[in-house]
Amino acid sequence: MNVLKGIAAILAGMVFIVLSHTGTDLLLESLGIFTQPSEGFHTTWMVVTATIYRSIYTIVGGYITAALAPIPKMRYVMILGAIGVVAGTLGAIVTIPKNIAPAWYPIALVVLGLPCVWLGGRLRTK
Repeated sequence: MNVLKGIAAILAGMVFIVLSHTGTDLLLESLGIFTQPSEGFHTTWMVVTATIYRSIYTIVGGYITAALAPIPKMRYVMILGAIGVVAGTLGAIVTIPKNIAPAWYPIALVVLGLPCVWLGGRLRTK
């Protein structure tokens, strides 16, 4: 039963992270604050802003996972982080050659992913 609760906690964190990232991107694009995906994503302040809000949402995703996970909570948080690193790495491999955004952006998301979910988990478990 604990394994199922752990899987559900990981999925809850993942769903929050994906929906919050995507929803914020779509909102900022629809308001004209960010450029449309077809135009690329190369304006520095936009990329830095996206990196910041994605990091915050990733921290919250780690917090959610820790809040829902059975003991040991950080095991499930770190599994979420590992999944994020794998997914982010695959995303970077696909997007960097397409020059959709500066190469540092997807790399930063990969590098920041695990520390951000860890921080969220630690905030919840302290």
